[in-house]
Amino acid sequence: MKKMMLPAAISALGLALSSNAMAATWKMAIGDAAGGTQYELGAKFAELIEEKSGGDIKVDLFPNGQLGSEQDTVNNASMGLVDMSILAINNITPFSPTVGVLTLPYVIQNAEDAKKLTQGEIGDQMTENTIRDAGVRIVSWSYAGCRRLTNSVKPVESPEDLEGLVIRVPKNEIMIAAYQAWGVNPNPLAWTETFTALQQGVVDGQDTPYITIDAMKFYEVQNHATDSCYVFLLEPLIMGEGQFQSLNPEMQQAVLDAGKEATEHSFEYLLETEADIKDKLVNEHGMTITEPANDEKEWIEQATQIWPDFYDSIGGKEKLDQALEALGREPAPEA
Repeated sequence: MKKMMLPAAISALGLALSSNAMAATWKMAIGDAAGGTQYELGAKFAELIEEKSGGDIKVDLFPNGQLGSEQDTVNNASMGLVDMSILAINNITPFSPTVGVLTLPYVIQNAEDAKKLTQGEIGDQMTENTIRDAGVRIVSWSYAGCRRLTNSVKPVESPEDLEGLVIRVPKNEIMIAAYQAWGVNPNPLAWTETFTALQQGVVDGQDTPYITIDAMKFYEVQNHATDSCYVFLLEPLIMGEGQFQSLNPEMQQAVLDAGKEATEHSFEYLLETEADIKDKLVNEHGMTITEPANDEKEWIEQATQIWPDFYDSIGGKEKLDQALEALGREPAPEA
């Protein structure tokens, strides 16, 4: 796996930039457009931290990748060049591979699974690992929902229907491998390039949750969606660990408290809005939503075969077994 720039030197640099970390106005990078779950989390956190800091800290939101790609903002946050960032969990995995347990296909199958893992011991471990590996701290979680496959060509019910389609995926080895298990070679593209690639026909489809499909207006260039759930999209809010450590104890606690409350808000926001957005995509924007064949059986059987390939990168099979046990499921197969 590609080695990314990071840890010890970054922490020291973050501390050296403590004057920036204590600035009255923080900049928050957001990968998605306004109207999505990332922006909702960011806006709620901004409201809460201003309240909890007595107005000393304000947060300016920069959506639509204005401050760089999601992966770029991991480095930038660790170096103190941006104060905070909200990004898809798969864009942290290259920096802190153990986080990949949350992106293995069909580990998280619904919102309750996602909440149970992120707000329990597993989530605490992910935070510790990203501090250690990437020099950034997860302070809050956004719940975007299941990644739904969309395309501009035809209804897709089974993996066989993917034949002939070019699908965009993030630059993430686990997600690429899942599509390869279904018999296709996806096209890894940066998030900022995705809409244009769909619009120009460079790729036929992509996968993101319904809320993101709506916020990014993918319905303008995609006709079909498959109601599948191979990955549940989590979007952590990160802060450089050097910046966090530069704060006094009271301000650190304010950040953690605001993050916890914003996480709860994001979960409720997903539950309250997803069904209405799905209906809107069909009835207002003309998308066709197809149910996967056989309750997604073929999708699951083929995609979960890649699990053993990633045991080493996620810290061992026991890490996956710990997550599965937390969800009340059987241990993973042996490699």
